[in-house]
Amino acid sequence: MTASKPERIPSIKAVMTPFPWQVQSDEPLAAARTLMRERQIRHLPVTDCGDLVGVITERDIALVENATPDAAERAALMVRDVPVRDSYIVELSESLDAVLAEMASRHIGSVLVVKRGKLAGIFTSTDACRHFSQFLRMAFDSGTDDVA
Repeated sequence: MTASKPERIPSIKAVMTPFPWQVQSDEPLAAARTLMRERQIRHLPVTDCGDLVGVITERDIALVENATPDAAERAALMVRDVPVRDSYIVELSESLDAVLAEMASRHIGSVLVVKRGKLAGIFTSTDACRHFSQFLRMAFDSGTDDVA
């Protein structure tokens, strides 16, 4: 029995990771790095007094830490010391194709998903690859490839 093709393009809600880990801007940067390593994540939403302010990545943390050669200064770094880029934020109902097109256009690896302005989920390029591979398996025969 083969799976049927979806009838319409899903919203971001259907493919996001709900209730993502997050970090407060006033927390030590080392705590954010540890959380990312322990949870094996590369994108971490940042909040300030409960308000969503953006996202930091493994790469952002490494850049700031590498630019701070003094160990004492590095230990004193806070999440707020990492520049938070203009994050891409969408509502739960946003169409997945629109989100993917915008991610490609901006060359970004994550999208923060909100419900009435509050963080509800995150969608990353890794999530996109996982869901696209599932779609391909559903849409096409997974027989052997004739290409040598």
